[in-house]
Amino acid sequence: MRPPSYKAIVEEFAAAIRSGALPGGTRLPPHRALARSRRIALATATRVYAELAALGLVVGEPGRGTFVRVLSGYDGLDPSRALPVPRVADLSFNQPLAPGQGDLLRRSLRALAASGDTEALLLQHPPGGRGPDRAIVATYLLGRGIDTVPDTVLLTSGTQQALDTVLRGLTRPGDVVAVDALSYPGIKLLAAAHGLDLAPVPVTASGPDLDALDRLCRTRRIRLIYTIPTVHNPLGWVLDHEQRARLAGTARAHDCVIVEDGTYAFLEAAPPPPVQALAPERTCYVAGLSKNVATGLRFGFAVVPPRYAGAVTRALRAAAWGAPGLITALVTGWLADGTVERLERARREDAAARQEIARDVLAGVRVTAHPASYLVWLELQPHQRPDHVADALAGAGILVSTADAFATGAYRPHALRLALGTPPRDELGPALRRLRRTLDEVPM
Repeated sequence: MRPPSYKAIVEEFAAAIRSGALPGGTRLPPHRALARSRRIALATATRVYAELAALGLVVGEPGRGTFVRVLSGYDGLDPSRALPVPRVADLSFNQPLAPGQGDLLRRSLRALAASGDTEALLLQHPPGGRGPDRAIVATYLLGRGIDTVPDTVLLTSGTQQALDTVLRGLTRPGDVVAVDALSYPGIKLLAAAHGLDLAPVPVTASGPDLDALDRLCRTRRIRLIYTIPTVHNPLGWVLDHEQRARLAGTARAHDCVIVEDGTYAFLEAAPPPPVQALAPERTCYVAGLSKNVATGLRFGFAVVPPRYAGAVTRALRAAAWGAPGLITALVTGWLADGTVERLERARREDAAARQEIARDVLAGVRVTAHPASYLVWLELQPHQRPDHVADALAGAGILVSTADAFATGAYRPHALRLALGTPPRDELGPALRRLRRTLDEVPM
């Protein structure tokens, strides 16, 4: 009898997994055992498992084997948000709000309606925003250590659009982007959308392995280096001045563009100078007001070196033009009158208090976190697979993010990222205690 093709074996396994005949957590035969039983080459057996992994049906764990994934959908890059029980806490996404922000919005909208030419708010702004609005953002950025002229600031509908616009303007399909091996999931989505090749850089306890980054730049043509040097997502690190200088030096030596993501940078009260200040001629700085003011505002900005400004502005114009006039008027008013600065101070205090709650409840669990951030990286036990744990937590009413959402390469650590900023503070402790009890109950 002719041995089945590898496609037929893939389809057979896929059907068994989807039907539940091979339930989540099942350990599949080792590659050599599969090759022997199906009379196929070892390379073909490896290809079978690779295709199943690409379909999201199995996960390979070095030293342990290949396991069927739990298909409940509560793990990965785009997890389900429909819980099977009443929701206890959303620890998968940060939407922090300070007391009274609703009233602040109401007062500010009334002030906008009562002042000036309201019809001007309905007019389309130039791509990247008007000069006076860019100037207000440029002034705000002085507080982050970025000294730039308004012409280099582009206003966008959130940080994600700022990042998307920079990638659109400065890359072409097939370009290589160096990125931390664990990083913000949005860079993965954009790389896939634009046909970019992500090259993961190993991470250490204090930041990316900069020696490995230099070796990577020597062996591959790296177009961009994407970095989160201040309050990293998900690991919380803050690179020191020497690390930032090395990063800037590597980019100069290999003629790479740096994309610095400052989304959570406001949470570090006294950070070193941004990478943009060390290499302004080749660094695009992207950030916004989603975490320090409100996620629903969708207001962001990109600081772009003059030599790239034309290309990035054209990309912004082609995509979505920039931030809406009404949102821009609201936000620039808050930037100018000190509201944003006050909210940032409140966020830092709130994040520090939430970290204290997390440290108390999770004592004895291996966690990594910045002391004043909304993020916790929680390492699981070797037997606890993230998809299985996420499913168990969903059954307890808790949403989390699994490590594979942040993994930019093949390595998928057994870990969760917890976002502490969404539940009311008085509900965070009970939610984390329920999470810990559920973790303790996950079977071997």
